[in-house]
Parts: sequence; structure tokens; C-alpha cells
Amino acid sequence: MKVVCAGGGPASLYLAILLKQQDRGRHVTVYERNPAGATYGWGVTYWPDMLDALSAHDEVSARAIEEHSVRWNDGVAHVRGRTTVHHGDEGFAIGRHRLLTILAERATSLGVEVHFGHPVSPGDPVLDGDLIVAGDGARSALRDQHADHFGTHVAPGHNRFVWLGTTKVFRSFTFAFVETDHGWLWCYAYGFDGEHSTCIVECSPATWAGLGLDVMVRDAALKLLEELFAEPLEGHPLIGRTDVDGPSQWQQFGTVTNRVWSHGNLVLLGDAAHTTHYSIGAGTTLAMHDAMALAEALRGPAPLASALGHYERVRRRELLPLQSAARHSADWYENLTRYIHLEPHQMFALLGQRHSPLLPYIPPQLYYRVDRAVDRTQVLRSLKRWVGPRLARFLQNSP
Repeated sequence: MKVVCAGGGPASLYLAILLKQQDRGRHVTVYERNPAGATYGWGVTYWPDMLDALSAHDEVSARAIEEHSVRWNDGVAHVRGRTTVHHGDEGFAIGRHRLLTILAERATSLGVEVHFGHPVSPGDPVLDGDLIVAGDGARSALRDQHADHFGTHVAPGHNRFVWLGTTKVFRSFTFAFVETDHGWLWCYAYGFDGEHSTCIVECSPATWAGLGLDVMVRDAALKLLEELFAEPLEGHPLIGRTDVDGPSQWQQFGTVTNRVWSHGNLVLLGDAAHTTHYSIGAGTTLAMHDAMALAEALRGPAPLASALGHYERVRRRELLPLQSAARHSADWYENLTRYIHLEPHQMFALLGQRHSPLLPYIPPQLYYRVDRAVDRTQVLRSLKRWVGPRLARFLQNSP
């Protein structure tokens, strides 16, 4: 089998690794439009179950990823000059550049041909293979060539956000909420190596325009944001993207869905197939799980069409709860004023519950009190997990 992967992100590189492991006779090629060592973004997050999955599929790359990752256990929120700490589950982060380097080196060691600085567009002669993988991102050119067939839909989010870096090294996953004359801004920040952190800033369109961020040049915008988030940044600068061919600094998150994921020998992978809101920190994890599922579907002797259909069914089923969680998480931030007046410890507790389908339908203070009471009893916790989704569906469908 000859496999051509368009796009050299984590999903394509990991798929190439797994396909070569299964059969060294496969000819697998990855084409990445950026030069070697160039990437956008700062750090990516993942959780212990992802590390377990990586170890089960390729111990070599898993060890390298873990070795170059940082970890945290606490969540910290800065609200109205007060700091709240939540001792939660362990999480991991790694620099996107480091992750791509690890995967590219591992793929090359197995015999995968990785070509950098080679953008692939429809009709490119390199797209000659038994299987063509569209791993070229949310704006996939290969997918959009057959958009009617795939049934591609992009639902734009309401808020504006910007993906930044900083030299402030956050040792915990940190949230900061700042009130201005034009509304609230907030950031999510986490360290991903010993020198830098990711810092994602988000706000409503009214706040974005009211502060002039819609027309402000980059350096002025960074200076303003540094002033607004001076407390958590502790004097450290914010760093903007330097790639000239990426999207604009401020964006609206687009939730990508597709009616089907394959067309002949072309299959969608990662963000080309689906996106989930960044506030649940799962985009890279889900893309790499796509690679695991596609590689597993291609393991046996089934015809290609059957294998691609199996891959799609498996991943659609696995994605459903996470896509729901992402929608509710995005909605929580888009309706921040519903929660921001609470005491900081209460607001932070409901921030942790933002994936709940019930939260939008219950007064926040009542939800907080009931949730604290429920969590004291294992039986009630189990009942909450069973009743919650069913009651939410009923409320959503009620006239």
C-alpha cells in the first residue's frame, strides 16, 4: 500500500508511524507545507489516559513525549484580585514544536519520507497513492475540493480569542478574569517547558471592539493585554505569532463537522474531519486518536472502503461525549456574566462543571449547592451522571 499524507501535524505523523510499524513494506510519505522546525502555536495539553494510549501504540515516541512534557495537578483562578486554587487531576503539556520534532524523527527512523516546505493542493502530482490522507487542518484544501460530498459545515463561535505565548512559566493551569469598562477578558495559561507558557486570551465581540482590539496593531494590543493581565504575568511579556501566512491574530473558533469522512481513497483526519473548542484542551489528543483508529482499521485484509467506514464509525462514536463537552464549555465562556458575580471559589467550581449539560438550566448558586451535596455521596454522584444528559435533552427539546 502506498499512503500519502497531506499535512505534517501530529495526526499525520503519528499515523505514518503506526502504519510503518504494522508493515515496513508500506510506502508512507508525509508532505508538510512549513519548513522543518517552523510551526504555529505554543504548547498543547494532554491527560494521563492519552499517555497510556501512546505507550500502548508506540513506546519509543511515548517515552520521548513524556520526557519533554511538564505536568501539573492544580488549577488556579485569579478573579477580582483574589486567587482560588483547586487541587484536581494531573495534566501534561508539551511544546508543539517539540512534539512535531519527536514524531517526525520517529517517523523518519522507521522509513517514512517526510517532506517539509511542500504545500499540497488538489491536483498535485504527489497525490498518487492507494490512500490519500487529508491531515491538512480545519481549512483543508483537499476536503474543500469535495465539500458537497463531505457535507462540510463550519459553525463560527461567538467570542474572539488570540493564541499567545509568554516567558512567564505557569506551574499550574491558570485562569485569570479581568473586568474592563467594556466587559470582561479572560485567559487560560499553562507552562509547556522550562521557559515558556501558552496564554490564550478570550473576550466577547463587544469587549473586543470596545477596547479597540479589532483595529489595534499587534504590538499595541500585546502591551494592552500585558497591562490588563499584569497580576498573573508578574511583569513578563506576551509574545504573538510571527508566521506571516497563518490566520489573523484574533479569531473566532470554527467548529468543523462533516457528514462523511471519506471519498474514494481520500480520508479526513484530525481537524479536517472535526474540531472541538480549545477550552477543553483536547484537539491534539483527538487528532492522534484518529490516527490510532485509522491505523487499526487498516490493519486487516478488509477492502479500503470497508476499513475507512469502520474508522469513521468508531471515531464518531468516541467523539460524541467530547464534542458535547466542548459545546457546553464554549457556551459557559460565552455566557460568563451568568457566573462571574459568584464568589470566586463558587465560580471556579462551576468553571470545573462547565461541561455539564444541566448547568445552563439551573440557577448557578443552586447548582453549586446541590452539586456540593451530591458529591458527598457515591450513589448520588452516579445518579447525577445518569440523569444529567437525559434531563438536558428533555429541556433542550421542550417548547
